[in-house]
Amino acid sequence: MRTETAKNELMTVMTTADLLKHWQGHRGLTRRVIEAFPEKELFNYCIGGMRPFGEMVMELLAIAAPGLREIVTGEQEKYDHDLGISSKSELLRQWDETTEIIEQYFPKIRLEQYHQSIKSFGRFESTVIENIFYFIDNEIHHRGRGYVYLRSLDIEPPFFWEH
Repeated sequence: MRTETAKNELMTVMTTADLLKHWQGHRGLTRRVIEAFPEKELFNYCIGGMRPFGEMVMELLAIAAPGLREIVTGEQEKYDHDLGISSKSELLRQWDETTEIIEQYFPKIRLEQYHQSIKSFGRFESTVIENIFYFIDNEIHHRGRGYVYLRSLDIEPPFFWEH
């Protein structure tokens, strides 16, 4: 007879498809935040020593697709957030390409991989699921900063619950 704890450990709370949908929902919302920025302020506006939002988005781009490819292929990716993007249209194009890469690679993660330890970009050791949560959490964190910037520019950001 199983204990209550053992039963709970076997219970599925979220499928991998649910997790992908959740992440892509956040990505869609972040895309709308990018769209809300005026071109100049996207790359030049900052408050309190924070980086411009465009730079934060390039960091997100440098992590999501390369990190996911690394999880799936096992080949170490290089982390480089200096993508040299200087226009909103290019940033959005790159965002959309990354979204497609996520759709392509995410389903290739085998279930047994999720709790395996990896060293992302050769530097950050944690499990695959912790890496994925980091990708999502980091995006939410930076998007929150984007909201602050938009509000300070008197621009109404997208509703955060619409993701």
